[in-house]
Amino acid sequence: MHCGCAFATPALSPRLPLEIKTSVSKLRASSSRPHTQINHSDDLTEKSPATRVSLPSHVDSITSTSNPFVKHCLKLRQSASYRHAHGSVLVVGAIPIREVCMFQTNKQGVATEIDCLLLHEEAQVPQGLESLSIRIVRVSSLVMKKLSGVQSTESVEAVALMRIPNSFIDLEGDKDIITDCKKWFPSAHRVLVLDSIQDPGNLGTLIRSAMAFNWDGAFLLPGCCDPFNDKALRASRGASFQLPLVSGNWNHLKLLQREFQMRLLAGHPASTTTEKPVSKLCLEFAQSLAEKPLCLILGSEGHGLSEQSRQVCELVSIPMEGEFESLNVSVAGGIFLFMLQ
Repeated sequence: MHCGCAFATPALSPRLPLEIKTSVSKLRASSSRPHTQINHSDDLTEKSPATRVSLPSHVDSITSTSNPFVKHCLKLRQSASYRHAHGSVLVVGAIPIREVCMFQTNKQGVATEIDCLLLHEEAQVPQGLESLSIRIVRVSSLVMKKLSGVQSTESVEAVALMRIPNSFIDLEGDKDIITDCKKWFPSAHRVLVLDSIQDPGNLGTLIRSAMAFNWDGAFLLPGCCDPFNDKALRASRGASFQLPLVSGNWNHLKLLQREFQMRLLAGHPASTTTEKPVSKLCLEFAQSLAEKPLCLILGSEGHGLSEQSRQVCELVSIPMEGEFESLNVSVAGGIFLFMLQ
């Protein structure tokens, strides 16, 4: 596979279904008791405001998959336009939920913005969340299976309804911030640029790697899948809530490049025919760029770099002793991110 990067809703009715039991439940330290391309679904183009959907405060248990709130959460998981219209995202699994909460509490000094924690009716409160004051709603196995999108609920005991973080900026939808690119990233010394990365697993893994190697943020060019897609979130392990993310086009990227005088490097196969020279990634090459701000552009899995990326950027390849033609984009990207950190 050619990866082009490395090579030598309306408001809910106040009437509740009969299967919703009524009471109030808050998750606190004392409550950890035992309990018996964006494709159409990843389309970021819907900009119309949406009415906030929430559960009434007296609801603490849901047993039916036909419940309106369950349907709302399911649409959040399945549709990017619905997610961004509501400013909410469904995070599946205790580990990514915990990592998001711990980052926002410890690094930013503020509590995480969790609207609701949906917990399996027989599950313990996930370790690391006991001390947080979060609303908890117990759900049946059928509801958990529906929300998580996995066949077995044994490995998924928690789903969180969270706000999309302020560290995510959609330049197509925020006209006030477009001209001031200094507000896009707290720092712009190292920015990962993703060019039509459509596979959510690869996109999430790249965001996670950028976070691990202390890059300043990621810029998503048109054609990328939504970083808050459920598969991307699982792959990123919560990094989509931690790393500053900006969604924009080439004109926006050029503004950033001019403002910070950034070098534009792009991963490209050395074996691919091109009129431009292709540098080899090595320690000396990386060290020569240590003090220079740069953007690293990685192309899509199927088509590689876009024509504009190939024309504008300096091309760099990863030397390989083997005879494979290419590497998976997330593997190649990890090597680039490590070497150029």
